[in-house]
Amino acid sequence: MGKRRAHGEGALFVRNKGTARERWVGRLALADGTRQDVYGKTQAEAKKKLDQLKTQRADGLAPTSDKLRVGQFLTDWLQNTVRTSVRPGTFRGYSTIVNSYLVPKLGGVALVKLTPQDIQRFQNDLLRTPRKDGRGTVSSGTVANARRVLGRALQQATAWRMIARNPVRLVDGPHVTRKEITPLDPDQARELLAYIKGDRLEALYTVALALGLRRGEALGLKWEDVDLDDGLLHVRRSLQRAEGKLQLLDVKTAKSRRTVSLPLFAIRALQKHRLRQEGERQAALDRWTETALVFTSPFGAPLDPQIASRSFARILERAGLPHQRFHDLRHACASLLLAQGLELKVIQEILGHSTITITGNLYAHVMMGLKRQASSEMEALFGDPLPNIGLEPAVLAR
Repeated sequence: MGKRRAHGEGALFVRNKGTARERWVGRLALADGTRQDVYGKTQAEAKKKLDQLKTQRADGLAPTSDKLRVGQFLTDWLQNTVRTSVRPGTFRGYSTIVNSYLVPKLGGVALVKLTPQDIQRFQNDLLRTPRKDGRGTVSSGTVANARRVLGRALQQATAWRMIARNPVRLVDGPHVTRKEITPLDPDQARELLAYIKGDRLEALYTVALALGLRRGEALGLKWEDVDLDDGLLHVRRSLQRAEGKLQLLDVKTAKSRRTVSLPLFAIRALQKHRLRQEGERQAALDRWTETALVFTSPFGAPLDPQIASRSFARILERAGLPHQRFHDLRHACASLLLAQGLELKVIQEILGHSTITITGNLYAHVMMGLKRQASSEMEALFGDPLPNIGLEPAVLAR
């Protein structure tokens, strides 16, 4: 046996000396009466690991084996921490990022040995990785999301004292170019409302456009949430796919739970929709499933969000309007309200954003256009006439 270290500082000794299985062991006795061993091919390697272990213990870190890999930690964190703390849709997004990007590229690295350099290489490699659909490489936005998920996981590991610091915080994220939102303009919105007259889901698209509801919020409405007499709509729940089936869940945040005022054209659309639904109920007879939902299948069941989105895409195509996601009706609502001069705080409350910063960041491009318009109007009111030197009116207005 090799030379033991002083009492309280751990011990170093060799096992299977003189054989092919010879290795050095560093042993540290823990306060609870147990012990933790580290191993090395040489005495120096074992001593280095033992010193690292003692430093971790002195810093209050939990004893974490260097055999615990990032992939193992992420999988456990995902199933036992994230699943119980976020909404099903968020969990699916996290799972995709963990299983598609983080585990394949970082999963084999020991958790306690993960460095900022590993994170930087991961980001750089991912930016060069071809997309599965063959359309270029992974976007900077996806890389930023992967970095965000990894950072949250490692922050949990830091809180649990499994690692001394979060290496993600020491690495700059990739530059992300925000995709400019191009929702329907007022003329296009009017074309849409005219085209969907008489459509079975006319009220769904009308309400989504008028109030900026999220898709799940619109599909989660019950008739008890709609007061057509007073023109009020209460957003209380959201229809989401969780564990393979559609479920009604609480809305996204406390701010998402809100009461909004219905414009008259939306009230009329909902009134017609209620009569249409009553006709479907009578036609379905015993095949009707009573859910009390406003928007359902022809037999009363919850309306699948994907079906709603596909129906909306077909309407846009037939109407000759630009392709939009269902969610872009929400952006169209916000842009139209801003263009009418509504205050940002009021728009935040209508949309149910958790902070006014989110609203401002999303629609900064619309606000800049309004600022330019205000500047032009102010110039027209107070500015000195300029000589006509062949400039276009738009240039003169700047």
